[in-house]
Amino acid sequence: MEKTSLDQLMAIKSHLKQTSHYATQSTEQIRQDLAAAATRFPQLPYTRIEQTSFGQLTGEWVSDASRLPVSEKRVILYFHGGGFIAGTCEFYRDLAARVAKASGVKVLTFEYRLAPEHRYPAANEDAMHVYRQLLEEGYSARHMVFGGDSVGATLALMTLLTLRDAGEELPAGAFLLSPHTDLVHLDGESYQSRAELDPTGSKQSSERILADYLGGWSGEFPSLLSPLRLELKNLPRLLIQVGDHEVLLSDAIRLAERARAAGVDVSLEVWEQMWSVFQGLAYLLPEARQAIDHIGRFVQSCLDSEPC
Repeated sequence: MEKTSLDQLMAIKSHLKQTSHYATQSTEQIRQDLAAAATRFPQLPYTRIEQTSFGQLTGEWVSDASRLPVSEKRVILYFHGGGFIAGTCEFYRDLAARVAKASGVKVLTFEYRLAPEHRYPAANEDAMHVYRQLLEEGYSARHMVFGGDSVGATLALMTLLTLRDAGEELPAGAFLLSPHTDLVHLDGESYQSRAELDPTGSKQSSERILADYLGGWSGEFPSLLSPLRLELKNLPRLLIQVGDHEVLLSDAIRLAERARAAGVDVSLEVWEQMWSVFQGLAYLLPEARQAIDHIGRFVQSCLDSEPC
């Protein structure tokens, strides 16, 4: 398996550490930095982009034009990260295109309302709205897979739990990249053991995410923000990918353990020397491209089996 050299990894991590100041940056600066970064991603060949909308929410269909025919029935609904305060379809276009190419399935990204302008439960409501509208438009849950990274993975997981508790049909599976599985307690041991290794994440960053999304919330925190503490039975198949050097490692491991104990079919991949959402640097990292290939195979296996 091809790997990034240790010298290259150290250089990338050093750059990320010097430029990642999420815990202290203003919301506007974070959004500006992501917008600038989106313009620097190389365009993946044969990527087809179609703009769409869901009421007041905008979105993008991303597919690989080199893989024909592409089933119109099958879809990956992707929930972007960004700490609930940032993230756009444009920034996630490269990752979506690579997942579409690896899976042969079109990917839908959408821009849910962001904090601090729109706090909890705005993003959760928007996720449910888009899913339900897809069903109204003729897509079936058994032909759909959820995906998401960081808080987007959290949002995907929260959406699954909400749908299950409401007795609604669930998608065929979900892949979760570096999920925050407990934004309330933040008690995973890797917040300490990986603090010096993680170039982008920290306990302070996670504390900020909770504060940004809840704002001046009073009383007990919503239990949905701690899916790790909730009942996980009857969820669809899950693929969890996490880096060995990230502070969210414990969140991912504990989620996999608890889900398996609840009878859920879970695949957990811990990628050596990697950090949070390393898949977003697939144009640089062979490990990221390999991880996306695994996602593609997972999606295919979910959608080729009924039930998943």
